[in-house]
Amino acid sequence: MQKIQKYIDYVNLSLSRISIENNHPKELYIPIKYSLDLGGKRIRPALLLLANDLFGGKDENAIEAAMAVEIFHNFTLIHDDIMDNAPLRRGQPTVYKKWNSTVAILSGDVMFAQSVQHLIKSKTIHLAEILDIFSQTAIEVCEGQQIDMNFETQKKVSIEEYLKMIELKTSVLLAASLKIGAIIGDSGTENANHIYEFGKNLGIAFQLMDDVLDLYGNPKTFGKQVGGDIISNKKTFLLLKAVELAKGEQKNELEFCLNSSVIDNESKIKRVTKIFDSLQIKQHAETEMNHFFNSAISHLDSIEAPSEKKKVFEDFAKSLMLRVN
Repeated sequence: MQKIQKYIDYVNLSLSRISIENNHPKELYIPIKYSLDLGGKRIRPALLLLANDLFGGKDENAIEAAMAVEIFHNFTLIHDDIMDNAPLRRGQPTVYKKWNSTVAILSGDVMFAQSVQHLIKSKTIHLAEILDIFSQTAIEVCEGQQIDMNFETQKKVSIEEYLKMIELKTSVLLAASLKIGAIIGDSGTENANHIYEFGKNLGIAFQLMDDVLDLYGNPKTFGKQVGGDIISNKKTFLLLKAVELAKGEQKNELEFCLNSSVIDNESKIKRVTKIFDSLQIKQHAETEMNHFFNSAISHLDSIEAPSEKKKVFEDFAKSLMLRVN
């Protein structure tokens, strides 16, 4: 984890050097600087740099691509906050709340353009390939967001549809970050494809773990309200599996809890949790999560690179799955 932290620090330093001193109009660029200064885990750009290093690439060849990924990610957050009517991001007012939706949309659009500008500055002979991966990933992230929004009004959602949504909305950007870093490091096609699949499967496993922790996690360590997904009727793996398995009285009870306007939040969480427990929904989710995690590790094992360097990725993957609950 020390090496990942080194790259996180490198990304933060590089982002801090972005200046808007000569950019006009200021109203367009100040929200961009504000967004990037809010911080974040910087995991995607750090993993891009780590993937580049895995194949012997130089850090300076990949840092612009790493910044591109992080700027793009923050652009999606600015627009997501508008769509979700979210007042806070990392404990601070979201861009659209601090200014307005019009400013947030325009600033986000500029960030997308800036991310492409940074990517183009990457020192690689594979520029066309990484641009293609980046643009396709941007499209897929938008597709995932639209599918997720569709779920809010879609009465029936299959588990297969849900897994595809989290793959597009969450996993592909992680996977693409790794693949872009690998390509800049001259990994070769097969290795680049394996590290993409490692990231994609790990991202899905991470989201499934998140679904479980929303209900079964320790709020002091998880950092969110326990049962928040139940309160909002969010179509997570847990709920979709319960809808699939519930029969008779359990099915009626579940439908009542989801559709009633008189049940209070605390009672709703308790009653739905009771149904989940009786159907062993947590165990089903963990089995699915382990499937994707093991697939990720299998692809990592298939990469032709020094074992000691690959171990950093394995340790990182395990740390994601061992979050305190």
